[in-house]
Amino acid sequence: MITIGLIVVGAFLLVFFFVYPQLKPIAAVQASTPNVRPQADRDPTGDPNAPVKLTEFSDFQCPFCKNFWRDTEPQIIEAYVKTGKLQYTYRSAGNWVSGNIAQGGFESQNSAMAAYCAADQNKFWEMHDALFTNVIGEDAGSFTARRLQAIAQGIGLDMNAYNSCFSSNKYKSQTEQDFNDARAAGIQGTPFFVISYTVNGQAKTVNVNGAQSFSVFQQEIDKALSEAGVK
Repeated sequence: MITIGLIVVGAFLLVFFFVYPQLKPIAAVQASTPNVRPQADRDPTGDPNAPVKLTEFSDFQCPFCKNFWRDTEPQIIEAYVKTGKLQYTYRSAGNWVSGNIAQGGFESQNSAMAAYCAADQNKFWEMHDALFTNVIGEDAGSFTARRLQAIAQGIGLDMNAYNSCFSSNKYKSQTEQDFNDARAAGIQGTPFFVISYTVNGQAKTVNVNGAQSFSVFQQEIDKALSEAGVK
């Protein structure tokens, strides 16, 4: 009887952990309106020869990152990227607090891999905007594999190509490299930004921590442009 009981319990656990997640309804996916970004090429947007570069290390589950995307990023794009003064690149540091980006199998890493898979179809930024539009909480089902499929379908991806990319973990190593580069740059939390430029042949960088207001970025970018000799 004990053996039968263990078999029944084991079968229940198997269903609960492996079958139920595939049957559980996913949260509804909201349509998103992508922001217009010039010269978008995978995750960078803007002139690759721009005198100043801005790299964001972010997390699609991070509420402060979403605030930056909604409130500040459009102003930076308008004032600096569209004018050819700045190239802006998004990279995923994942959930910095728990460090789950480096462990795999979590929603921060899932969403980053999905965005890079979308980049293969020239839709990184459409996916970027759709992910921030559809986040519902940290590891709360925002970016399970099934919901990411629904988001990908919503932005018009070729689903055969997307599914092949995502299921093969094609960009797992890229997400881990993003995390390691963020750590090397001195990240303290997400979002985290590195402004880079050159003065008299010498590379310079300035870090900006957190979802600061546009005025903070304006001050730092204008200073970098001035030092780089851009009027």
